[in-house]
Amino acid sequence: MENKDKNQPAINKNLKEAWESLKEFLFELLDIRHDTDKKGTTEDIKENISMKGHTAWVLVFSILIASIGLNISSPAVVIGAMLISPLMGPILGVGLSIGTNDIDTLKRSLTNLGVMIGLSLATSFLFFLIPIFRNETPELLARTAPDVRDVFIAIAGGLALIIAISRRSKQTNTIAGVAIATALMPPLCTAGYGLAIGNFSYFGGAMFLFTINTIYIALAAFAIVKFLHFPMVKYLDSAKRKRIARLASFVAFLVFAGSIYMFFNLFKINQFKQSAENFIADLKKSGISIIDEKAEDLDYKENSVKIYIYGKTLSSEEINYWTAKLPNYGLTDTKLIVEQSVDSDLMHEVENLTELYKQNQILISTRDESLKEKEAKLNLLETELSKFYASEIPFVQISKEAQINYSGLKQLSYAKQVNTNFKTVDTITVFNAEWDKSVPKKDLKKDQLKKWLKTRLNLDTLIVNHN
Repeated sequence: MENKDKNQPAINKNLKEAWESLKEFLFELLDIRHDTDKKGTTEDIKENISMKGHTAWVLVFSILIASIGLNISSPAVVIGAMLISPLMGPILGVGLSIGTNDIDTLKRSLTNLGVMIGLSLATSFLFFLIPIFRNETPELLARTAPDVRDVFIAIAGGLALIIAISRRSKQTNTIAGVAIATALMPPLCTAGYGLAIGNFSYFGGAMFLFTINTIYIALAAFAIVKFLHFPMVKYLDSAKRKRIARLASFVAFLVFAGSIYMFFNLFKINQFKQSAENFIADLKKSGISIIDEKAEDLDYKENSVKIYIYGKTLSSEEINYWTAKLPNYGLTDTKLIVEQSVDSDLMHEVENLTELYKQNQILISTRDESLKEKEAKLNLLETELSKFYASEIPFVQISKEAQINYSGLKQLSYAKQVNTNFKTVDTITVFNAEWDKSVPKKDLKKDQLKKWLKTRLNLDTLIVNHN
């Protein structure tokens, strides 16, 4: 016991040293202050704020490429457009100017941000005005409503972007990756599409998604600028400096408060939809047939869930039972709206379609079997023909060659002779050669003819009859 008491101070000392070493290691691992180029970062951000000249044209063409990519549902084309787009400049300028009390840069950033949005909307609007490019695609529809996860993407992307830019050695691959991840361009293109087709819900949803990304990227830039203690812009007039500092703080508070409100609202919407989807999934597991599910049937504003039922009609007691279970899914005070066919017309239609589908499947299956049977017969015939042609003798050619090689040969014929000893059956090739009687017998080349035929036809067994 006494030894333990004596060793306790040494143990405490070792633990303290280990903790200090761990803290030092983590500080060196995560510290970004020592490698920050504050002056260079400020200059880079200010240089990329302007949206005129070359930058404006790059923006227009990148928006056009992105619009085409959304129209043909090609993620690769959309990603390529995001890589060349100069959208980040004014947004980072807003975060930097608020963090450093630079009112002139803030005005310039907001002006160019407005120009950027206007150019983007005008370009995509004009493109989608063309009738052949106005069809709805999955890539377009995916940008018509924000999700709570978009907030986390914007925050993480904004932090990664400003940290990558603030390094002495810029990480261009990180900047490009953030441009893709935060996806600022597709919502602007979708907003232009909404204006072109007159669908203002698409326009509003897409602009809301763009606003969320913009605010959180600017907020991330503001937070890092404050954390790294970027130098504040100084004004000779102390009253003006205080007034600008108050204005910048007020703008920062509005942005922060608005971002918190949007995040909370999106979180509640996402939570409501997830709970409603879990509820509908359990309805299906219980044997209730639900069709025609749409996102708008889960209405967060009206706090209602609408389902369309076919087949077995639910009684009022069953509807009340499931309505009473809504609070168990976190859907307190939610109204359950059940749409079902009283006369079962929909059920009959579904049954007819099901029966028609079964009949078509039977016909297809029967047709497939018939085709397989015919294909097998064709293969068998091809095999037999191949065997026949392989064993067939080119008699016309052989007779011409024999007439040239053997003078006095008057006529040549051949046939297949089938022999059997009642145990096996054998087929032998038999040639009949007729010689001209004017040719002496000693000059007849009977043996040579047989040897030539065996060699020419590559036959082991051959019979040649001479007349």
